[in-house]
Amino acid sequence: MGPVAAIHVFIFALLISISGAVISSEVGINYGQLGNNLPSPSRSVELIKSLKAKRVKIYDANPDILKSLKNTDIQVSIMVPNALIPNISKSQYFSDQWVKTNVVPYYSDVKIRYLLVGNEILTNPDTGTWFNLVPAMRRIKISLTRHNIRKIKVGTPSAINVLESSFPPSNGTFRPDISGTVIKPMLQFLNRTKSFFFIDFYPFFAWSENAHNISLDYALFNAQNVTYTDPGTNLTYTNLFDQMFDAVVFAMKRLGYPGIRVFIAETGWPNGGDFEQLGANIYNSATYNRNVVKKLTTIPAIGTPAQPGVVIPAFIFSLYNENQKPGPGTERQFGLYYPNGTEVFEIDLSGKTPLSGYKKPLPLPTNNEPYKGKLWCIVAKEANRSAVKDALAWACSQGNKTCDEIQPGKGCYKPVSLFWHASYAFSSYWAEFKKIGGVCSFNGLATTTVKDPSFGQCKFPSVTL
Repeated sequence: MGPVAAIHVFIFALLISISGAVISSEVGINYGQLGNNLPSPSRSVELIKSLKAKRVKIYDANPDILKSLKNTDIQVSIMVPNALIPNISKSQYFSDQWVKTNVVPYYSDVKIRYLLVGNEILTNPDTGTWFNLVPAMRRIKISLTRHNIRKIKVGTPSAINVLESSFPPSNGTFRPDISGTVIKPMLQFLNRTKSFFFIDFYPFFAWSENAHNISLDYALFNAQNVTYTDPGTNLTYTNLFDQMFDAVVFAMKRLGYPGIRVFIAETGWPNGGDFEQLGANIYNSATYNRNVVKKLTTIPAIGTPAQPGVVIPAFIFSLYNENQKPGPGTERQFGLYYPNGTEVFEIDLSGKTPLSGYKKPLPLPTNNEPYKGKLWCIVAKEANRSAVKDALAWACSQGNKTCDEIQPGKGCYKPVSLFWHASYAFSSYWAEFKKIGGVCSFNGLATTTVKDPSFGQCKFPSVTL
């Protein structure tokens, strides 16, 4: 090596030491486990490899998954459960023991590179955990240092609703209830430790909640002639992803931290959902995920209008459709694989397959326009019987004669069946309370149908969209 080359290597090494770890543009996958029919960890790791994913994020520190990731080249993100945050924030010993048990035994053989403290802690009303979050992050960092572990970045993923304002992007602002008390100390910690601000965001939800004003193609990276110019900066946007990303950048800048890197902890598009859930289909899911991978893996990096040329690391959500996730139907249908291990659509997370390289035809979308007609709410397939009994009792307890027709002697009492009684109660509840926010979900136990379940003299209440 000549003297000039040696100088270049030295300068490059110096830049690495100053800026922290060099981040790659390779896209990862979120490996959730909220399903009772999912493949084994070892089979799951094989599927992750077949996606050509170089990173995986799990929502705990599952030892079976970590063992399956031994001696692979896959970078791993693990997570401290939400429930442990108060204890960790108050006890360095507790934190040390958690790291000793969940990190140290695997660190030499598993490329654990990110340790996330909790998941979307700031989304729901505070139950005493908000103000424990940053102290817990500090203690976990200390614990890693005590075990001479220096390659793991500590952070916490937040949902996009940590922002009070995200439009236009230059008006990005954190919510006032967390801005000064939680977010600013968090940013101080992330800046000091050269870590990332981890954010979960989904253009699908932003689009579906405002589909009459936002072009679907704009949300899917497919817009040809649709742009938006931010009046505050004169920056021009060609897709919704960049708008949402830059809103986070401007929110951090507003608090005095313009240089913290953003890591997309979750993004994706559902491959299915309930009948009333606009745009949730395989065609759109494949289009969004393929396009976001193309954007994120392009070399040199594209970045965003506010951060041109910046590498954006990301995890796609998710590996599987997970049948035990609560909420609307979309929550259970974000996977790149079905639980039986077959792919929902072709995708290469390395970005090396061009869009024209995907040969299998996609089913044409049928729900990109709002559904118009009647819907009923019935018990979902494979719903847990015990949980359905509890949901039936809850629906009937809401009053307004919700369950009158399934009482003995009434028109819908027979057949005496948990499925039919609960389905009637779910439909009746939804029809009665939808106008004030009631939904057909029941923690994932219910699903919507366009087929009228009424029979004989039993008429199920419906909702008309």
